[in-house]
Amino acid sequence: MPNDEVVSLFTELAALPSPPGEERVVADRVMAYLRDLGLDVAEDDAGPRIGSTVGNLYARIEPTDESGTPLFFCAHLDTVPPQAAIEPVVEDGVIRNAAGTILGADNKAAVAVMLEATRQLLSENRPHGGVELLFTPKEEVGLHGAAAFDHEQLQARVGYVYDQAAPIGEVILGAPYAHSMEVRFHGRASHSGMYPEEGRSAIAAAAKAISDFKLGRIDEDSTANVGIISGGTAGNIVPEWCSFLAEARSHDPRKLADLVREMLEAATFAAGLEDCQVETEVHKSYSGYRFKRDDYVVRLAGSALERAGYDPSFKLSGGAADANVFNERGLACVNLANGMAEIHTPQEHIAVEDLDRMVDVTLALVDVAREPDGA
Repeated sequence: MPNDEVVSLFTELAALPSPPGEERVVADRVMAYLRDLGLDVAEDDAGPRIGSTVGNLYARIEPTDESGTPLFFCAHLDTVPPQAAIEPVVEDGVIRNAAGTILGADNKAAVAVMLEATRQLLSENRPHGGVELLFTPKEEVGLHGAAAFDHEQLQARVGYVYDQAAPIGEVILGAPYAHSMEVRFHGRASHSGMYPEEGRSAIAAAAKAISDFKLGRIDEDSTANVGIISGGTAGNIVPEWCSFLAEARSHDPRKLADLVREMLEAATFAAGLEDCQVETEVHKSYSGYRFKRDDYVVRLAGSALERAGYDPSFKLSGGAADANVFNERGLACVNLANGMAEIHTPQEHIAVEDLDRMVDVTLALVDVAREPDGA
């Protein structure tokens, strides 16, 4: 039978817009839900520090079985900005948005699943080794909430996020390292019809640099992209400035360093050709991680998925999640696929069955964490 509780909760949360930095209304609903379960919920001071209306939300359920392994579960409260209203509807067992924008299954499906699993855990008095819940803001624009959270609050050293748009059963063994780059060219303005030879086109310099970049999939480990470009002041003025934002990612930090260096060198070379100046800023976006199949956190996930009726598969991701932050800080955190599909698009959807089954997976994780070696 479908779990009406988790479907109702998910559709309620999904209908509440929560673009990055504006998660307050969803956070209030999550806090009210947890308090109705009798849990204390703490909100940290990350909101003002990262430019959000809400900080990280944290709740702990004390263990009933001291021999078990404590676990933490994390989901993010924000979505990519919706371009219209969000009107979740259930059609033929699938939840979609009837209003022509995102649904918000990324990541409110995980929020709803974790809340419903917590409700069942408490109502059934299921034994467990300790469960902690964390809900973060501003994940979509750089994992900012997780990065601002004091991870020393967590008693658990093993955790899970459900933030991979793929069929249930997929276990993410690794995610890439990433750097962002802001490149700004400075040329010289002049009238393009009367004195073009006196101008120095910053747009031409930027175009030359980008044409020399390796973009897209570089190799099996690495990708690069230029995502935003702007410049100039008018169609009849040789443009004195042009800037663009680029990024590079790789599962191999050495390859990432080489790729960033090559991109910066191409920008410098292009500026010289067009007699322009160039300024560059490089920022680490996040660190990557890589697990082995016999790592405890992975074996635990595999056992839980099998117990819930799935054959685990093991993949690498080209994207990041809050798991990147926790792994960088020495915790073992794995990203599990939860069935959401076509995320960040008006076609985004998730099956009712996948919401139900991820509740089963969550409870199975809690169960196997009580068993020796996560068997």
